[in-house]
Parts: sequence; structure tokens; C-alpha cells
Amino acid sequence: MTIITNTGVGSYVFDQAWQRERERLRSLEQLFDPASRRHLAARGVEAGWRCLEVGFGKRGGWLADLLVWGVSRRDLCGIDLDIRSVAEVSRKLGASNLAVGDGASMPWPDGSFQLVIASTVFSSILDDQVRRTVAGEISRVLASGGALLWYDFRVGNPRNANVRAVRRKELLELFPGLRGETKSVTLAPPLADLVAPRSWTLAALLETIPQLRTHLIAVLRKVS
Repeated sequence: MTIITNTGVGSYVFDQAWQRERERLRSLEQLFDPASRRHLAARGVEAGWRCLEVGFGKRGGWLADLLVWGVSRRDLCGIDLDIRSVAEVSRKLGASNLAVGDGASMPWPDGSFQLVIASTVFSSILDDQVRRTVAGEISRVLASGGALLWYDFRVGNPRNANVRAVRRKELLELFPGLRGETKSVTLAPPLADLVAPRSWTLAALLETIPQLRTHLIAVLRKVS
């Protein structure tokens, strides 16, 4: 197991309130958004691909799924700002290349990965320049023809200062060298919290209404 200490720009760009909020969002994602997993499976992840997840959290994000889909441990990489999460996920998965850092300065060479995953990460980055820096790092380490799988809030919550939405226009501006498809998904979390424990059928029905979807999913390929 290799843990790379790399704290990026300064020390912690995000505070612990951000970390707690992102874990809550990660839980909601796993409960209410199977669409993102279907999108990832549809990309045809293959053995021999090098894959990176930015901000995998204490539950390991998508890393275990990637192992199941044939990515070897030596090709499985991730970066997260919480050293405890990195240590725990490394221990559980036996992943060989997990880094501690905020994503603003990644320890991998240009064009290292065929797939990069950023799931409920950018909505927790409140500073525009830091967003651009992290996006630039993702683009740098993504190989030509490689894909970014994106899943994040497209609708803001005025009562939650730790989350700032990323709309489609900004997403495409953050990644000018990538092209692909985007779509809205995921029933609004407050509504899902209320409805899903009582009726999954009703929750699924409500999710078909575009105005009630709060997230954006995208698969973007690097064209140059």
C-alpha cells in the first residue's frame, strides 16, 4: 500500500464542515442515483485501464466498483484530502496508489488515466479559482480519448453555505478540452428523504419530473 502525502495549494483548502457535508451527499448519491453507476458501466471499463477518483471519501466512492469491473489494484488510483479516509480505504481495498490531497496539485504525470471520476466534489469547492485549478489538474492527468465521469449538484441550496451548484454552462467552461453528453438526474434530496423511506415507487415517479432533479451527470471525453 502506498499513501502519497500531497496537500496541494497551501494546506487544507476545505474545512471539516465541507468534509462532513460531502459525506452526507455521498450517502444520498449512493441511495438515490443508480443512474451514475449505469453510466459508468456503459463506458466499458476494461482491464488495463488506469482509473482515478478525485474525492472518494471514507466509503471509498467508486473504487470498489472499479475493481469488480476489472481494474487491477495497481491501476486503481484516488486522491482525497482526509488522511484517515485514505488510510482506511487503502487498508480495505488493498489499493496501491491513493494520495492525500485536495486535487489542486496531483502527483501523477500528464495523460495518466483513461477514466477520472469526480462525484459530488466541485459543488463543495466554493472558490472559483480553486475550481479551475482542480479542473485543470483533472484535464492534465486524463489521457487523450479518456473520459471524465461527473456527478454533482446543478441546483443550489440557499440554506447550505457549504454547497455551491455547478450548472452545465460552468461545467463545460471548466473543461474546454472535453466533449460529451450531460443530463439531469436525482430527485431533490429533501424530497427524497421524505418520500423514499415510504415509497420507492413514488420517489422514482417524482424523479421523472425534470424540475425536481437536482444533479447533473456527464460523461466527457478528452478530444486533445
